[in-house]
Amino acid sequence: MSTFVRYNSGDIVLSTEKINSNAWTDDINELTTFHTGSTEALNYANPSSSGQFFLPVFKTNAERISATGKVEFSIAYGHKKGSGSAPFSSGTGGEGYSATRTIYSQYRQLVYGDEDQNFTFNGTTPNDIYVINIERARIKQGLKPGSLNLKLTDSGETLHLTDDSATTSGSATLTNLGRQFNLVSGSSGVMKGTTLAQTAGGSYGFVYPDAGVIILNPDALKTVISDLIPSTTVATAGGKNAQKLYEAILGGASFVVDAEEKVSSQFYFTRVTNQEFNYSTNPSFTKTDGTLQFNTMANNPKVFITTVGLYNDANELLAIAKLSQPLAKDFTKEALVRIKLDY
Repeated sequence: MSTFVRYNSGDIVLSTEKINSNAWTDDINELTTFHTGSTEALNYANPSSSGQFFLPVFKTNAERISATGKVEFSIAYGHKKGSGSAPFSSGTGGEGYSATRTIYSQYRQLVYGDEDQNFTFNGTTPNDIYVINIERARIKQGLKPGSLNLKLTDSGETLHLTDDSATTSGSATLTNLGRQFNLVSGSSGVMKGTTLAQTAGGSYGFVYPDAGVIILNPDALKTVISDLIPSTTVATAGGKNAQKLYEAILGGASFVVDAEEKVSSQFYFTRVTNQEFNYSTNPSFTKTDGTLQFNTMANNPKVFITTVGLYNDANELLAIAKLSQPLAKDFTKEALVRIKLDY
C-alpha cells in the first residue's frame, strides 16, 4: 500500500472563466434611488472638506446615515486650473490650488501617468471633467464592458449613456488605468448613430472598466442638459458642480452596470487504482503489535474513501477535499476523484 501518490502533469488542469454579477449592494442590477450628503461631506465652507472633493452616493437613506453605510459610487468634479472650488489658502500664491485642481491632476495622472497631459474627447479639450468612481467593493475585479446604462435627466432634458465596447468590437485603448472605451449616447455597449462626436463639445467621455471609473466631458453634457454647465466660481462655497451631476443622476433614476471577475480553478484528477488505498491509515485499524485488528481484512479488505488530502513535497498538508459520500474501495474497484480549487 502507498500512502502518498504524486500527481502527474496530466492530472492537473488549470481553467479560468469570467463570472458576471450585479454590481450594486444586495445584488441589485439597476440602481434607481440615490442618497448623498452629510454635515461634513457638504461642508462647502471648508475648502478641505470631503464635499469639495467628492460626493459619496448611497442606495438608501438608511445606508447614508449609518456609520457603516455602503457607498455605491462617488461623484467628483475636476478643473485643471482649480476653478469651481475655493483655494486651500487665501494668501498670495494660493490661487488655483484647490480641490478641483487636485481632482483633475489625480485622474490625469492615473490615466496618462503625466501631469501635463490633458483630457481630450474626440478633438475637444475642455478645462474640466466630471468623474464617477464606482466603489471598488461593488465592481470586484472590474466592470463588464457593454453593461453600462446610465440615464441623466434634469429640467426635462434626458441623456442615455453607455460605453461603445460592442460598437467597437472590443478594440479598447489601453491606458495606465486599464482599458478605455468611449462614453457614448446609446445603450448596452451600442452607440446610437455613427458619429462619436455627437455634440459640438466633443464626445461624452471615457469609461475605464478595469478601474470602475467614468470620466465625463462637461462641454458635451451641457449641450444636451443645460443644468450641467459647471460653475467656475471661486467663492467660499465653491461651484458645487459634483452636486449638479448628482441631481442629473437622481433625475434619471436608472444606473445599470455589471461587475466582472475572473475565477481560476485548479483541477486535480486523483486516480486510485485497484492496488492502492485498500487499507486504512487510522490507528484503530491495527493492534499495538502491528497486526490487523480484524482478520477478515487481511485478504479481502473493504474500506471507504471519505477524504483526499493534498500535500507538498515536504508532506505538509495544504488542502483537504471532502467527498459528498463515502466511496467504497477494495482490490476489485478503482476510482477517479476530481478535486476543484477556486481562487
